[in-house]
Amino acid sequence: MKKIEAIIKPFKLDEVKDALVEIGIGGMTITEVKGFGQQKGKTEIYRATEYVIDFLPKIKIETVVKDSEVEKVVETILKSAQTGKVGDGKIFIYNVEETVRIRTGERGESAI
Repeated sequence: MKKIEAIIKPFKLDEVKDALVEIGIGGMTITEVKGFGQQKGKTEIYRATEYVIDFLPKIKIETVVKDSEVEKVVETILKSAQTGKVGDGKIFIYNVEETVRIRTGERGESAI
């Protein structure tokens, strides 16, 4: 099993979520986060004063999938989140040793 974490632009959330549901991903966790990478934040002017905004709003999507589904999920996120501009985000893939469904005690892939 793998945990896939994607950091995307907030306005792409619905498109990515719908695309993942369409390929059969049944569960995901969405978190509003702030961060920066190559974008390095931005500068805004408010009431004639310049403010530097170091951390930009992003969305983090997390899901755990079977090893056989990883490539399909990654490709789906790429297609639906990509704008071609700096700040589109990143996808991280982690190994998951075990999964346990709290309600039933199921373990492994059947608990996903």
